[in-house]
Amino acid sequence: MITLFHRPKTRSSRFIFLLEELGAPYEIKIVNTLTRDGTGAVDPANPHPHGKVPAISDNGEIVFESPAIALYLTDKFPKNGLGPLAGQPGRGTYLSLLAYYTGVLEPAFMSKFMNVEVPVGTAGWVAVEKAIPFIVQTLARGPYILGEKFSAADVLYGTTFAMFGASPMLPKSSVIEAYVKRCLERPAYARAQEKDNG
Repeated sequence: MITLFHRPKTRSSRFIFLLEELGAPYEIKIVNTLTRDGTGAVDPANPHPHGKVPAISDNGEIVFESPAIALYLTDKFPKNGLGPLAGQPGRGTYLSLLAYYTGVLEPAFMSKFMNVEVPVGTAGWVAVEKAIPFIVQTLARGPYILGEKFSAADVLYGTTFAMFGASPMLPKSSVIEAYVKRCLERPAYARAQEKDNG
């Protein structure tokens, strides 16, 4: 049984989506976290080392950070094929795009949000305006980030683009807008939305 440590309307919400896609047995444990305005508190029941979400427990095995959770869950629950397994075609691309999400794309968005200039040539990430053309080019082979098949990587990218879609954080792209629509129209996403509050 997977336990998802969750706060509604946060990045942990997308893991309800993924768990629904996987058909995995899970339970949701709502925890408190610190919020951007400084309110809230770290919940002692939350195993994340910084009191954030998401984190999961698999019978005591703790996994945190979105790409690690996505990889762990798709390896553990391979039945629905939401992530290529070791030795399968596409595994390298899958790992690269999970790492790109956390190592390049999220820092790019945070740099833009905080109005911090990305260091040229030294940082592991690039500006949003340089990252998005790579994503658009990748999706041109689509309809999903790995090509024809929806994957856990789409849960990360699709929900992030949905979150930033109505803000100046994300450059306008009809390719990304259509991609987000495809991701959010999935029945598992609708089920996850119904369960988001626990």
